[in-house]
Amino acid sequence: MDRRWRNKSVKAGPGRRILARLLIPAEAAETAFPLLAARALRAFGDGYVAVLLPAYLLALGFDQLDVGFLTTATLAGSALAILGIGMVGYRWTVRRLLLSAALLMAVTGLGLASISSFWPLFVVAFVGTLNPGSGDVSMFLPLEHAHLAQAARGNARTALFARYSLIGSLSTAIGALAAAIPSWLVPWSGLSLIDCLRIMFLLYGLLGGVVWLLYRTLPTVEVEAAPLPQPLGPSLSIVFKLAMLFSIDAFAGGLLGNSLLTLWLFERFGLSLGQAGTFFFCAGLLSAGSQLAAPVIARKIGLLNTMVFTHIPASMCLIFAAIAPDLEAALALLFVRSALSQMDVPTRTAYVMAVVTPAERVAAASFTAVSRSLASIASPTLTGALLASGLLSAPLIACGALKMVYDLALLISFRHLNVPLE
Repeated sequence: MDRRWRNKSVKAGPGRRILARLLIPAEAAETAFPLLAARALRAFGDGYVAVLLPAYLLALGFDQLDVGFLTTATLAGSALAILGIGMVGYRWTVRRLLLSAALLMAVTGLGLASISSFWPLFVVAFVGTLNPGSGDVSMFLPLEHAHLAQAARGNARTALFARYSLIGSLSTAIGALAAAIPSWLVPWSGLSLIDCLRIMFLLYGLLGGVVWLLYRTLPTVEVEAAPLPQPLGPSLSIVFKLAMLFSIDAFAGGLLGNSLLTLWLFERFGLSLGQAGTFFFCAGLLSAGSQLAAPVIARKIGLLNTMVFTHIPASMCLIFAAIAPDLEAALALLFVRSALSQMDVPTRTAYVMAVVTPAERVAAASFTAVSRSLASIASPTLTGALLASGLLSAPLIACGALKMVYDLALLISFRHLNVPLE
């Protein structure tokens, strides 16, 4: 653990210390605990919002294309926010920026719960912290990554990112299962389905408030005698190349985020909210398990090889799921994909953090994250248009094919720069 880290926040109680020992690798600083706990709460909210949002919009009378437009708005807003963090975020502490993001999350939930017109919803989607995909593409991402990267080194850093991703996957899975709550509330409470959905969005806002309280416990002075965050300099060329390749992956992923995959399941097989939530819960558990395997595999074959050689089979499963003859075959292939597709998440993050200087980590995380967000902006609208026109298999096939192109290009470009674990 880096001895430069000193927690100057409120003293931790025994319960928190026990949880910290369970969640944080032995060689990592305990200052990572609030970020892991906040990640769990945010992922829980994202898990059910991704499933409920298309159902909410359809219940309000919008069509598939409108769902695509609003999903695009969320990605565009996140991209601009991350871009702003990368350009000027180094002027403020990570703690202050995270506190601001948590307040915005609370406002987002309140806005969703109180608005039913398209253009006001569009504004909330653009400005807020909605995350319609299977991964985190919000402004929280580069800030938390930069903070976590300084809390550990080498194998401990990869393990810390793996646990961060694991917690996110498990919480997203539980959140997806919670998407069935509105269906249970309707007969029990006598409320309409739309009102029950709005209650869930209010809960999302409350989660933002709890996340704000967690961020309040972060150290006021985060790092002593450590380099201050700086814009990209020595690592600019390599980060730029990585960002361009990541954008291909992100554009492909934007074609089939969780909200759009939910819409595909609704349209192709007629799944209910409860069935869709159960599917994403099981898929999330498989993704979470893969997070545990990622650092083990990375120690054997390296970060880059782990990213590539687990991603390609996952993309092939997605293509076969698109043309599967029945629901059972499609779900089986999607489950296999879930067990493989997220292994690249902690390894990719650890790879980026390892190839840049410590002072460039905030900028590098923001630059790669914003490239992913910008590249995925148009994808949801394209998927909505394809679904609306009856081409139900096209988004899945395009997503899988583009992801394989990305994997091969990444391997060819960086096979000589594979970063060994310290």
